[in-house]
Amino acid sequence: MVQEAADRRAVIAANLQVVRERVAAACKAAGRSPDEVRIIAVTKNHPASDVRILAELGMVDVGENRDQEAAPKAAECGDIDLNWHFVGQLQRNKAASVVGYAHVVHSVDRGRLVEALAARSRAAGRELNCLVQVNLDPDSEQGVIGPRGGADPADVPDLAKAIAEAEGIVLGGVMAVAPRGADPRAAFDRLYEVAAVVRSRYPRATAISAGMSGDLEAAVERGATHLRIGTALLGDRAAIVG
Repeated sequence: MVQEAADRRAVIAANLQVVRERVAAACKAAGRSPDEVRIIAVTKNHPASDVRILAELGMVDVGENRDQEAAPKAAECGDIDLNWHFVGQLQRNKAASVVGYAHVVHSVDRGRLVEALAARSRAAGRELNCLVQVNLDPDSEQGVIGPRGGADPADVPDLAKAIAEAEGIVLGGVMAVAPRGADPRAAFDRLYEVAAVVRSRYPRATAISAGMSGDLEAAVERGATHLRIGTALLGDRAAIVG
């Protein structure tokens, strides 16, 4: 077991070094500082022991997609000073649980979810950072939430306004996932345009959460401030048990 843990740490450390080098190279090509880009380690389907390894290697931002996995994992790692990011689609009935551990929710895509998160944050005496998830699927109809979630770009200003005016939550910026099979640069260009509109009205809402293992260079080139990296850090893994 000791050797297995050491081997796992070596793999993650090597992967993290590669990711950091990719980000640095992308920032150099884009004329940006690496300090402008935060790497979020998405630990979906990976155990809490991997979170601990990442923390030992200097990572402080951890992302999760599902509350049923995130809540117990965050509790197990409660002795570590981490920033937990909820990055998956979120149902209103999970709002209370997510507010209990998350510092940032990247996937706010409808008004009723805004209301639920704000109410639960107020009840918990917390202030939750919220990003508006933008649907970049060119085939989606206005107002229709796609398979990965997200508000239609035309609806983002109103949703941003709702977050900014709600007590208990703070508007942090925007998030999106590049549509499958599409040019990520074109998608992230569109996200940057939406982000600029939001930022023009709410100057502190500067976060642009975009880019994953396969398209992080395109995201950095197009202004991403937060990258959600899973596979490139931790590899593939079947769903954890328990």
